Amino acid sequence: MHLLVPPLAKAVWRPTVTGIEHVPATGGVILASNHLSFVDSVVIPIVVPRKVVFLAKSDYFTGQGVRGTASRLWFEGLGMLPVDRDDKKAALTSLDTALSVLGKGEAFGIYPEGTRSRDGRLYRGRTGVAHLALTAGVPVVPVGLAGTQDIQPVGSAYPRLAKVTVSFGPPLTFTDRYDGVPVGRARREVTDEIMEAIRGLTGQEPAGVYNERPPDI
Repeated sequence: MHLLVPPLAKAVWRPTVTGIEHVPATGGVILASNHLSFVDSVVIPIVVPRKVVFLAKSDYFTGQGVRGTASRLWFEGLGMLPVDRDDKKAALTSLDTALSVLGKGEAFGIYPEGTRSRDGRLYRGRTGVAHLALTAGVPVVPVGLAGTQDIQPVGSAYPRLAKVTVSFGPPLTFTDRYDGVPVGRARREVTDEIMEAIRGLTGQEPAGVYNERPPDI
């Protein structure tokens, strides 16, 4: 899957990629991105020259029949891990999973907004990304996506050709910067710094509020 999908997808979509040199070749790292489309979790892994683990809703791994099996193999092949977003403990479970990935020296992808932006604005980041960065002591590479919402717009059944840009910013490090700072304040400040770095890559209008997941997503 890793040998076939990235070259094929890049040949079809021909994404414009900048700043890829900012992604460390080895070691634990968080790729924190804005979120515009379901396909964001495909676009980022195909342009990064190392495995990037994302979480995906568990429904994609539990389907029955040929279609269900194909879906499971696709997501597993891309390195995605299942999470039950309807479970009240899902947030804590996903953080534990992410820390396990980072502890093994792998790259973990996350969307601090929580769910995709349906109006193109950049929503306020949730502090889970800061918890990971401060707990694991790994750098955070901000990622800015543009155009992915046009690959598979909400409601469309199949992907389309679209102009896509993926921008990577310099790694942000927080080791020792928040020693002695109250946990809540540290997580909020780290998250805001990460979101500002993402906005610097995308130029999106800040929404100033959290993005809530509609019941149909």
